[in-house]
Amino acid sequence: MSASSDIVIENRKARFEYEIIDTLVAGMVLKGTEIKSIRLGKVNIADSYCAFTSKYLVVRNLHISEYQQASFYHHPPLRERTLLLQRSELDKWRKALQNKGLTIVPLKLFISETGYAKLVIALARGKKQHDKRDSIKKRDTERQIQRKL
Repeated sequence: MSASSDIVIENRKARFEYEIIDTLVAGMVLKGTEIKSIRLGKVNIADSYCAFTSKYLVVRNLHISEYQQASFYHHPPLRERTLLLQRSELDKWRKALQNKGLTIVPLKLFISETGYAKLVIALARGKKQHDKRDSIKKRDTERQIQRKL
């Protein structure tokens, strides 16, 4: 199973768009051929986000492509997937979301050493335009310093 742990899909846009406050690693409830598509890297998490339903935390707009070798048991690519977390963690984040401007975004999807799909989610606050410009400027100066070294 160690070969499958090479699969890491990152949401680079989230770190640019949001200020990360706290992170958690959550399991996901998958159906049928979804894990096979994840192992092939056929996943897009760029536009996905997390939301609370009545008592669960779900991830929405997580696109897992249909598995090509499946016969007729295809899964819907954009279905809501339930995240597996401790009740105490869910309650803590539900309270935190009541603060204005906070949201939960997926940062990374990976296959654990035991073969399960895990999603790293973050409690985040949206950045203002000037904060984004500061991030770009900081990144450019770090690149220039690395080039000169």
